[in-house]
Parts: sequence; structure tokens; C-alpha cells
Amino acid sequence: MRLLLLAGTHEARHIAVALSRESYLRLSVSLPAPERNPRPFGWPVRIGGWGGEEPFRRFLKREGIEAIIDATHPFARGMSHRAARVADEMGIDHVQFLRPAWMPSEGDNWIFLNSEAEAANHIPPGKTVFLSTGRRELDAFRNIPEARLICRIRDWTQQPFPFGNGRFLYQQGPFRVADEVALFERLGVDWVIARNSGGPGSWPKIEAARELGLPVAMVRRPRQPDGLKIASVAETLAWVRRRL
Repeated sequence: MRLLLLAGTHEARHIAVALSRESYLRLSVSLPAPERNPRPFGWPVRIGGWGGEEPFRRFLKREGIEAIIDATHPFARGMSHRAARVADEMGIDHVQFLRPAWMPSEGDNWIFLNSEAEAANHIPPGKTVFLSTGRRELDAFRNIPEARLICRIRDWTQQPFPFGNGRFLYQQGPFRVADEVALFERLGVDWVIARNSGGPGSWPKIEAARELGLPVAMVRRPRQPDGLKIASVAETLAWVRRRL
């Protein structure tokens, strides 16, 4: 069986490794961008966007893809919806790996946002805001000019911060809770803005905010495509085996 794995999450690599033990399976892995610290998936890897829906269709047809596992980031809305739509139209089996969303617990002070732009409704003037939403979403925070913005990114960019009340902070994980607590204290962080990506990798900053009693503006996930959802590598492996 020819299978396409749309990667972009930490769990995608575990899925690829698990599938390497399956006979009569040929897997192609697609990454949206080169990894900072590349490690082998054990299968051929295609890097880069598709250039639209039609090139994606041509790839699926040319490679004889019979099933798609979407293990992209929960906020990769465009790719996930495209994959589900095209798979349905072409009669290709499709499943979405979607790790559980974070939920607040005792000691958390969360405000849920439907979009990044809504943060301006909650951030008081003069506050220091730690942004962990990535560089692409920065323009959405243009409407909070009276706050000090610190945006953590992992890759160096020659482009300056897009507005005068902020700066980039270059750091690469993995991050520990103690390190995040020390960072927030050193920067004088008053608010944290995060996307609800789920999973353990990005959780330490949320735990640090809890320990420090900081409010967190949590951006809800975008609407996901209709279709089957699974939340573990074991479930993914079982889904593939049923098709083998």
C-alpha cells in the first residue's frame, strides 16, 4: 500500500518509525519546511509546499497514494482542510492525527480567544506580553500598541520586529518549566499569549505561567475538517493495519 504522511508535529516522526516495521507498505513523508535539527524519518521525505490543490492532486495520482495520514500542526488549517477535501473527492482513505487540546486546571488563569486579534480586548496598557504564537501571526497584535511585546522564535530572521513596541527573542527548545519561570521573571512578563497546540513540547510555558500566577490568553484551535480523528501513535498504526 502506498501511504502519504503529512508531517509537522513531533508525533509524526513516531508514526513514521512505527510504520517502518510494517511489511507491504511504502510511505512518503511530506514536511512543510526543512527542520532545524533534521533527523531521519526512515522513509523518503518531500520538503516544501504543494503550490495549490491541483499540484497536490497530481502528486497523489502520480505516486498512487492509497491512504493519507494528516499529522500536521493543529493550526495548519489550510493543509488539513485541503488534504481532507481532496482525499474525499479522489476516494483516498484519510485520517487526521490530532493530539488532545490543553484544558485549564486549578491554578490556571486562562482567557480563551477565537483569534489572536482578540487579545487587544484583554491586555491592559503598559503590560509586558510574551508571544509564543510564531512570527507569522505577529500582524494580529498590531492593535495593542501600548504593551511591550516579546515574540519568541526559533530561527534567526533579518527582518526587524514589525512595530516599535516589541522585539524578537531567539530560543530553541526543548524548554523546561524551571527555565520558563526564570525567563518570565527576568523579562518581567505580565501576560502570556499561546495557541492551543496541545502536546507536551510547548506545555512548560503554560505550567510556568501557572506557577507565577500569570494570565494566559489561549487561542482556540481553528475548525478542523470533518472526518476520522485519532490521537495516538497506536491508533494510527491500527488504522493502517486495518487497510493492509
